[in-house]
Amino acid sequence: MKDATKCLHSGYSPKNTEPRVMPIVQSTTYVYDSTDDVAAVFDEPTKSLIYSRFANPTVMAVENKIADLEGGVGAMCTTSGQAANLLAILNICNAGDSFISTTQIYGGTVNLFAFTLKKLGIECIFVGHDATDETLANPALTVFDIERYANIAHTHGVPLIMDNTFATPILCKPFEFGADIVTHSTSKYMDGHALQIGGVIVDSGNFNWDNGNFPELVEPDPSYHGLSYTKTYGKQAYILKARMQLMRDFGCYPAAHSAFLLNLGLETLPVRMKQYCENALTVAKYLESNDKVESVMYPALESNESYPLAKKYLKGCSGVITFVIKGGKENAVKFMDSLKLASNEVHVADIRTCVLHPASETHRQLTDEQLEAAGINSGMVRFSVGLEDINDILDDLKQAFANVK
Repeated sequence: MKDATKCLHSGYSPKNTEPRVMPIVQSTTYVYDSTDDVAAVFDEPTKSLIYSRFANPTVMAVENKIADLEGGVGAMCTTSGQAANLLAILNICNAGDSFISTTQIYGGTVNLFAFTLKKLGIECIFVGHDATDETLANPALTVFDIERYANIAHTHGVPLIMDNTFATPILCKPFEFGADIVTHSTSKYMDGHALQIGGVIVDSGNFNWDNGNFPELVEPDPSYHGLSYTKTYGKQAYILKARMQLMRDFGCYPAAHSAFLLNLGLETLPVRMKQYCENALTVAKYLESNDKVESVMYPALESNESYPLAKKYLKGCSGVITFVIKGGKENAVKFMDSLKLASNEVHVADIRTCVLHPASETHRQLTDEQLEAAGINSGMVRFSVGLEDINDILDDLKQAFANVK
């Protein structure tokens, strides 16, 4: 097959120029010169492109960009953040294995870990609420002490996998503090415009998979004629196993056009993250001074218990704020229904301000005990500050609070 990099530029480079906009390679398949060439790629998929179920030039260009942003050796995009978390676990866990997660994670991920993976024979052990496997937890907004938990994990010969969705690599680079694998829901800040669902897994290349705990990365893979991932791919063993084995079989790979749209969001990510943080800090200070608000969870506030960790790990705390309105669910719902600029929607980290009631929406499948463990009560509101003029956002908040008793 022709060089995959040339596929990106075919028809765009008559005089060895580069396209200004990343081309969309809208193709399911790729043409080879001979049967032997096809056979060779099925024996060793990294030699060339096979099928867009698990590799496409447009998507790969975005994967490389995200890997560079995080400082990793490779990345693999998925069709959702949930798919990224699922494959990140399945890549190293089999039936009969266990892994540890904390309780303060996204409600949908709790369902994935506690129920769906349990059906596959993989046990999730949930630990106390004073830790979280997300840099900024959704919606609890606690900050994860990366170095501490990386040291604990490495002492036991296991990797630290983190969700860096809210922080993005613009605000935090977990690999610099000892994390081994990072996941994202790219549907959030990376995309930024609520255009398409997506996820990504990024491999630091730093973990020693050849330590005796992960035989599937070391021992011969019978589905690839006895190939050993660690021996063949070294630092890229984890991410290439995920692509060659799991993406091959599950096929949850994004379309080229989705990657093209994601790339547009990535190109403005640094500028947007700076403004999200500035707007959100202003809103958080306003909420902290509001006598109808019981508490505000935003790590950039000096009064927040996570403030010291935020100063250590983060260059900003994103645009997401969680706060509790006095009077419980009734007042929280009244406040939300009174908002005019902010949208009530099941989304977060958008250019537009949006609001959500976790207990009755995203986390409604959780039991009362799970809600309590996740730090969610009936008066809690998740407020995702957008990029509108800050005075318009504050005016909307003030008129909504005027309708709350």
